[in-house]
Formats: sequence, C-alpha cells, structure tokens
Amino acid sequence: MTIHKAVLLEESIEALNLKEGSIVVDATLGGGGHSREILKIIGETGKLIAIDADCGAVARFKNRTEKYGAKNVILINDNFRNLENILKDLKIEKVDAILADIGYSSDQLEDPERGISFQLEAPLDMRFDQSKGLTAEKILNEYVQADLERILRDYGEEKFYKSIVKGILDKRKDKKIENTKELAEIIESHVPIKYRHGKISPSTKTFQALRIEVNKELDSLYQFISVAIGALAPHGRLAVISFHSLEDRIVKEVFRENARGCICPQDFPVCLCGNLAKLKIITRKPVMAGPDEVENNPRARSAKLRVCEKLVK
Repeated sequence: MTIHKAVLLEESIEALNLKEGSIVVDATLGGGGHSREILKIIGETGKLIAIDADCGAVARFKNRTEKYGAKNVILINDNFRNLENILKDLKIEKVDAILADIGYSSDQLEDPERGISFQLEAPLDMRFDQSKGLTAEKILNEYVQADLERILRDYGEEKFYKSIVKGILDKRKDKKIENTKELAEIIESHVPIKYRHGKISPSTKTFQALRIEVNKELDSLYQFISVAIGALAPHGRLAVISFHSLEDRIVKEVFRENARGCICPQDFPVCLCGNLAKLKIITRKPVMAGPDEVENNPRARSAKLRVCEKLVK
C-alpha cells in the first residue's frame, strides 16, 4: 500500500507523447502513479522498465502488477544514474520515452526508520537505498566543519549555515547526534528567533542538504540526464520533474547544452565546429502544478516539469 500521490501526473504523461507499443522507462518508480498511467497507454504490446533505488517501492509495485496480471513490466532495484548499464543488461538499445520524478516519495517521508522528515522522531538515516552508503548520522558526527558548512550552504542554500554547523559541532562534543529531534532542536536554537515560527520550518533546508549529500542526488541527476538523452530513440521524449532550484538548474542547463548546435564564435563566416543539436526543448518554461493540485497535494507546490525531444540525426 502506498500513500504517495504522483505529481503533475496528467501533464507529464501527456508530454511523453506515448503510443500503444511504446518502450518506456520510469526512472523513479516511487508509489507507481506515473507507471500505472503509462501502462494504460502502451498496452500489452508496450514495455515498461520501472526503476527505483528503494527496494520497498519495487516490491509494492511488483505485488500490484502481479495482482492485475501485467506481464510487460520489468522492475529494477537500482539507482537511476545507472540507466546505461540497466538498459545494456536488458539488451535494449533505444527507448521511446523516459520519465524521472526526482526526490523522495511520501512513503519515504513518512517512514519512521529513514529520518527524512524533521516532523518525525527517527534515526538520522536518510538513505533511499538503505542497503548501502553513508547515513546522515555519520555525516553529522564525523564530517569536519568545512564540509558541513559546504553541504548546508551549497545543497541547502541555508544562509545561517555557519551558526547551525557551530551548534552541531558543539553538540557532538558532548554526545553523538542520533535522531531527527535532536538535529531539529540544534537548528532551531541556532537561527534568529523570527525564523523559528515562519511558514517554512528552519529545519527544512538543513534536512534537504543532508539528504542530497547522503544520496549524491545532484551528481546522480546530472549523470542520469546525459545518459537518458543518449538512450532515446528519434522523436523520443524525456520528462523530468524536479522540486528545488538546484535540481531544476541542472535539468535546464543540460537540456540547453544538448539543444545547442554550432558553438563557433559569432563572427565566424561558416561553422567549423560541426556541433549538432541532439534535442529540442519542448518546455521553454517549466510546467507547474495548478491551484487544485497544490490544494490536494501540497508537495506539488514546488514541482517543475521540463521536457525535451530527441532529434533525428
């Protein structure tokens, strides 16, 4: 059972331009909302490759597809940054569409064992794949001051990062920081009073920054998009839903880089570089959720959808 609501569901599925028989990758399966809609369109002659680093998400969707007898789904428990190897192992050269809904799911947010939410008292884990990798607890208790400041400044865009890191360093001198409640209390006591009871919790940016560091989210996103573009068949589409400015910036920049043709100086009379555009950008501005969706699913408030299409070479 999943509590996750797919964000920008209609907009993203429509943007993929799917047809019966299409081969599609859902690179971030999550609660499976997007995948269920994809299956309705591609039919039994199509194929869905659904990927998630969280083995729980894969298991839940497997149970659902087996219940309804879907036989054209390939489920992969892996990080989407490994898309190239995943497709190679499946002996699939090109696909017709790829969708990625970046970030965590509501199932992960409400999981008391993960510690992604500062609203639940939980261990400071934050891993999407809990079978490997370092935890937020290890980062908080072992990283040096400069690295902690870099994480909060660059990944959380937290302006009070120096004060918060000082609080972390002082606390861990006395005892190990072990759970989300302890961390949230440190953060709250090291930001100005007027920021402690605003619309956005003072813990939001620090928790975001730690989650990004734990899961290497930005590196994974950059690697994934570059590979995904190469995996598309001519006229195939890639749709990416991001949830904060750092992610959206990567998506926008990689799309622009691959949509650019000649890179010769403007005063050159003829092109000498031979650089050809690999794709065209379908969404000049990101598609965002409407007021009805935001009301029904507050997580959609910050969602941005960008779409590109592979050009024919």
